[in-house]
Amino acid sequence: MDQKQRHKRLRLLIHKLNHERKRQAHKIDILCNQFISAQRDFIQRLNTICFTANFYEAIVGIGDLNSLLHTACRLIKDEIPDVNMAFFLRQAGGFKSRLWGDCESDQPTVPGRQHLENYFAPELVNSICESNKVCTLDDMFAMGLQGSTGGLNKISAVTVPIGLFGSSLGFMLIYRPSQNKITAADLHNISAIIPGLSRAIQSCHVPLHAAD
Repeated sequence: MDQKQRHKRLRLLIHKLNHERKRQAHKIDILCNQFISAQRDFIQRLNTICFTANFYEAIVGIGDLNSLLHTACRLIKDEIPDVNMAFFLRQAGGFKSRLWGDCESDQPTVPGRQHLENYFAPELVNSICESNKVCTLDDMFAMGLQGSTGGLNKISAVTVPIGLFGSSLGFMLIYRPSQNKITAADLHNISAIIPGLSRAIQSCHVPLHAAD
């Protein structure tokens, strides 16, 4: 075998070794990413369990609706920083809604304050209640939300249904500036506490009406 052939075989061997090294490195990257993703999911589940346990511990035994919603609002804002919140709850005798959620006090939200909830007409509230699902800002516009499009487009907002066994007690509105969007993880944590919060609201001695 001459020198030229030896060099050719050596280059081929080096090429194969480099190809195998890249293939192994790719496999290692995939395994590392899967491990990191699994760790992240595990930590998120632990955070959700911890948040849910602390939430339920804090609201247990509260029999006054104002105090209950004030406590719930404070705990949610501690978990999801910088959000604004309001609760829309059905009343007995129809689709009339009550607006709550001023986290700075245990009183209902003051009418006239420049918040997203002030754009919620009764028809929109009814439509959201009847949908009985998580609604995005786009969903709200489709249901008839009216307001300054330029201003409303600068926020990230969702409504989360409150209810028992498929019946609607109302919904929770949460929103914050769009540069800090409400994430899927945020919604996952909120969804985790909804069953207990719904039962606590239902147990309060107020004329609430669960509707299908």
